[in-house]
Amino acid sequence: MRSRLYIILIIIVVVSSCGEYEKLLKSTDFELKKTKAIEYYNEGKYVKTTELLRQILPRYRATEEGEELNWINAQSYYGMKDYIMAGSTYKLFIDQFPFGKHAEEASYLAAYCDYLTAPRPDLDQENTRNAIEGFNIFINKFPYSPKVEECKKLITELEDKLVEKNYKSARLYYDMKEYKASIVAINNSLKVYANSKYREEMMYLKLNSLFLYAELSMPDKQKTRYQDTLDDYYSFMEEYPESSYSKGVKDIFQKTDKYLKAAIPESEINN
Repeated sequence: MRSRLYIILIIIVVVSSCGEYEKLLKSTDFELKKTKAIEYYNEGKYVKTTELLRQILPRYRATEEGEELNWINAQSYYGMKDYIMAGSTYKLFIDQFPFGKHAEEASYLAAYCDYLTAPRPDLDQENTRNAIEGFNIFINKFPYSPKVEECKKLITELEDKLVEKNYKSARLYYDMKEYKASIVAINNSLKVYANSKYREEMMYLKLNSLFLYAELSMPDKQKTRYQDTLDDYYSFMEEYPESSYSKGVKDIFQKTDKYLKAAIPESEINN
């Protein structure tokens, strides 16, 4: 009997609470809405906070109170783990209050939200690039912040993701036997990420792509493309004389050299 009564009381309280909140949403008392939004925020009721703030924020634009309310709004989305909305709201906050007391933290959290929403390497990396840009802006704007070192570590982590994305794209062309596209993709990746952990492997894949591209070319194109292969072989050996790919590299060299020697006219050999 007591347990049933207890359940009924809980239902009455919940229904009453919902009714009060619905009335508050319809109210024209903006000061009350502001007070309750702050109260809900302090209680961790972030959904209610953002719903109320959505109604009243335009009235507090470019005011001291507006700065704090916009900050609470951004923090509420972050508390809800809605990092896309949080990131957008932090960026809007920075635009509106670039010299406000929360500007430094907002700048960091805007970039951090992009970091949190950066996808795995095989997907589009727009948020990854946005996060890198955001952290770099933060470092330049707040060079003495205690968060600078953390930003640098996160940038390295994000750049590794871009490197992996580039590697997988180039590798995909290679695996699909699209050797011309593979050569272009690897060249672009090596230019942008010169010190990548995949550098040796990518240079080998490029060399082998050049060789296979030459091998599969029309006869009138082969000599030039085998010569490109030979040039790349020397570049590879100069950088990696003790490479783990030595066996494959040697095989490429021998076949390329054999073709080029056979392609030299006999008159040139005698001279």
